[in-house]
Amino acid sequence: MNKIIHIFSLGLISVSMLMNTSCGKSIPAEQTIDIVPQPAAVTASEGTFTLKASTPVVLTFGDERMTWAANFWSDVMNDVFGREAEIINAVNPLKHAINVIQDESLADEEYRLNVDASGIEIAAQEPAGVFYAFQTLRQMLPVAAFTEQGARVGIPACQISDKPYFAYRGFMFDMGRHIFTVDEVKDMLDILAMHKINKFHWHLTEDQGWRIEIKKYPRLTEVGSIRKSSPTGRNKGQDGKPYGGFFTQDEVRDVVKYATERFITVIPEIEIPGHSVAALAAYPDLGCTGEQYEVATWWGVDERVICPGKESSFTFWEDVLTEVMELFPSEYIHIGGDECPKTFWKKCPACQKRIREEGLKNEAELQAYVTKRIEKFLNDHGRKIIGWDEILEGGVTKSATVMAWRGPGYGIEAARLGNHVIMSPNSNCYLDYYQTRDVDNEPLAIGGYLPLETSYALDPYNQLNDEQRKYILGVQGNLWTEYIDNYPYAQYMALPRLSAIAEVGWSYDRKDYASFMQRMRHLTQLFDYYGYNYCKREFADGGNNENKQAD
Repeated sequence: MNKIIHIFSLGLISVSMLMNTSCGKSIPAEQTIDIVPQPAAVTASEGTFTLKASTPVVLTFGDERMTWAANFWSDVMNDVFGREAEIINAVNPLKHAINVIQDESLADEEYRLNVDASGIEIAAQEPAGVFYAFQTLRQMLPVAAFTEQGARVGIPACQISDKPYFAYRGFMFDMGRHIFTVDEVKDMLDILAMHKINKFHWHLTEDQGWRIEIKKYPRLTEVGSIRKSSPTGRNKGQDGKPYGGFFTQDEVRDVVKYATERFITVIPEIEIPGHSVAALAAYPDLGCTGEQYEVATWWGVDERVICPGKESSFTFWEDVLTEVMELFPSEYIHIGGDECPKTFWKKCPACQKRIREEGLKNEAELQAYVTKRIEKFLNDHGRKIIGWDEILEGGVTKSATVMAWRGPGYGIEAARLGNHVIMSPNSNCYLDYYQTRDVDNEPLAIGGYLPLETSYALDPYNQLNDEQRKYILGVQGNLWTEYIDNYPYAQYMALPRLSAIAEVGWSYDRKDYASFMQRMRHLTQLFDYYGYNYCKREFADGGNNENKQAD
């Protein structure tokens, strides 16, 4: 953490700044201002500001959250100059400094960034806007500033006014099939912050593994977190190797804190009622049949799901969610709801009794009954639900948010019904699909073909009128990990398509693919500096990746 100096004498700081003037190599400013996602308005001016190791950040307003924003910039300065930035609390701005001032006319995530020869001014209402301004400022630095570490760095004079188009800009990371370390999760959060993504959807339970410690149900991690084997190829065989892992509650708190300091909200997903074989392996009495279960060792949809005919199932779900709510302060809890076969429900006496007693028409309405009951429980505790678009089947309350994954049509249907929607269709947003047609030279993926341009082409408003558009909260990219068993591969599949989805979320009203590709060439230089693994095909050969059809 950086030490914050409270200035009582502006004369003293001026002297200090003069004494710390650096000598040595000067790195000139870039000739163009290439930012991803695209700012709302950029006006270039004559001249440059010379950034030095001694250039302080002056905070004229803020609270603890402002410290998070300032600390980010201090880390950037450490990368560039080998020393952290001086962070100053002062009433008035200073010359030759980065001055942060409050403008209450701006929205929560909005900012203005003005650069001229005398200094830099960042205006925002909230610390989140300051943080995003610093993200923009990092991209304005010439890449040579990071690789050559000169004594002075030029930043082009300009005026930038910027704010996001959508309030919800998300990324989902599946930990059920393959789990990643806390440090790897944090690294992904840094990538999200770079792209001004503000929601991290953490998929924590699956047929193939339960990944979060629940103290009331220790067998969820003792048994449910470990599968005895994993598929080889596309379910062609088994590797015979036990695979497992989970996050302790302390580790979860650590991740949530790390995300919060980057103005990212972590939204946990607990799958209800399907994708639950790992839970059934730990507590088989929750099933319809009473059989002994094993954590799933193959990819796909398992017909064995938790029994909603038993009251004990609701006790289990509510107990789990109670502990989840204690760990995650998010307004939203994702309850899954997708791909829930009704095979066993149709034959289960308890499920059929529940259908009769509740006056339900069929098993689809039984799932809707589960969704509504869980939603009421969460609502009573001050939370809201998100569910995959299957929650529309059998009816859903108006207060539920629908995450449309099977196609834009499901999001359109939800918006027409008056439900809030997050557009995340597999046609544009499933980052586990092949991103080139040259599948012989790509790691094994789930199949499909999703090039960068298609991710960029996502239109959350497609076929919606003005009244319906107000229900679209935003967009989300999803990284499912059946075939992604290591973190460098996860980075490779996410990038640069995540950049495209981030620009849809932040810059929807100003999208331009040709401009995006130009600006991405600058951003990928930062990817290289930070060691991010990404698909370079679009930038290496002009996007000529059509030589072989993906599955």
